[in-house]
Amino acid sequence: MSDKRVMSIRQFFSLAALAVVAVVGVGAGPVSAQTTAPVNLPLMTAPSAAALNVSLPLGLAEVLEAARRNLDVRLAQQDLAAARADILAANRAPLPVFSAKAASADQVGFNNGALTSQTRIDKSLGVDWTWERGGKRALRTQAAQSNAAATQAVLAETLVLQQLMAKDAFFDLLAAQERVTHVQAMAQSAKQLAATAQIRVNAGDLSVQDFSRVEIEAQRAQADAQSAQLDRQRAALALAQITGRQLRAEPVSDWRLQTQWPNTSLAVGGHAEVWLEARADVQAATQRLLAAQALLDNAQAQKKLDPTVGLSLDAGANASNRLVELRVQFPLQVGYAYEGEIGRAVAQLAQAQDLLDKVRLAAQGEWTGLQQDLTNAATRLQGYETLILPRARKVAEQAELAYTKGAIPLVDLLDARRTLRASLLEALTVQTEYAKAATAWQLRSSPAAVATHQP
Repeated sequence: MSDKRVMSIRQFFSLAALAVVAVVGVGAGPVSAQTTAPVNLPLMTAPSAAALNVSLPLGLAEVLEAARRNLDVRLAQQDLAAARADILAANRAPLPVFSAKAASADQVGFNNGALTSQTRIDKSLGVDWTWERGGKRALRTQAAQSNAAATQAVLAETLVLQQLMAKDAFFDLLAAQERVTHVQAMAQSAKQLAATAQIRVNAGDLSVQDFSRVEIEAQRAQADAQSAQLDRQRAALALAQITGRQLRAEPVSDWRLQTQWPNTSLAVGGHAEVWLEARADVQAATQRLLAAQALLDNAQAQKKLDPTVGLSLDAGANASNRLVELRVQFPLQVGYAYEGEIGRAVAQLAQAQDLLDKVRLAAQGEWTGLQQDLTNAATRLQGYETLILPRARKVAEQAELAYTKGAIPLVDLLDARRTLRASLLEALTVQTEYAKAATAWQLRSSPAAVATHQP
């Protein structure tokens, strides 16, 4: 082969390799706004979503709002309605008991119209009512009110937990969505390199072994693209499970998300004591403790006797006068002073106190964990944005250029591409971890701030 022909082939492949570099630069897009590399591309005006009759991508605020209306939240709302109904049931006095009595006054019995005769039947009408002493009604009502307040706090905690699950599913789907974009761009780049390698093999400028390596890399990249697409579908199904399949009219597999990555300037701080006491789960456990104390006081109040007062009007069969009867009944505490009820209430009070301590301890651990996760993720993300990704891109670009000039073998080029691919996917994973940690911190510290969050 003449030198002129060799130079011509090399110039041709140099141009093809530069085109591949451009595709890699575009395909290996930024993981976040801070890692955006300038690419000079012709400007194109994209048609609006309304013009294409396509719904806008899902945003984080929409997903969180849908999580606030899912089945778990509705179940918690029904629990709250039941707890409020218990207040009405507890805040009432015992109902009075009405009694009526008729008895035969002679040996004739109930015959010959005796049932309606006022001279042959003894009649009696009475009302009995139990008088609760010791503040039992007030204590029952107080326990029911504390339980309702605890259920209200449980509902608030359920809202936060469902939003925490929804934000995890949101960022998992967003990461899967961007991973598909990265992997598909890499697969397209590998496909173009394989096509270029085929031309070089036909021209005798590349060995069959090197061509096989390039073809294997292209096939692996295509398999990775298919796997990434499957992961995106699974992430979409997970998000639909939490938010409800009626969030959008289109199929779940067609859901698209807005790119909303939190910035790395989120401030972390505050007083742990104030944060802990403001948590819904801590408030719920505190109200449970107050309810248990009220139930214990109510059990001890059972020692105070509750008399039943009755009043009746009697009419005798052979008497013209009406008799008024006043009676009082009360239980005799002989051999039992409600030790079982009191013992159970004492155990429940101790259990409520232990539960409050456990919830506070778990909340303190979450406080520390959220701060550590957020700080560590921010540090790692900054390292990828400022050091790892720029170097990986630079190494890949240098390898592409060196390979076109014949300065490095194909193995080094493929290794540089693998390094760039691994760095991009690792950076995406780190960014997802940071987004989850940052949003979890915002939901725990100020849930309303996430609803209006702007990236």
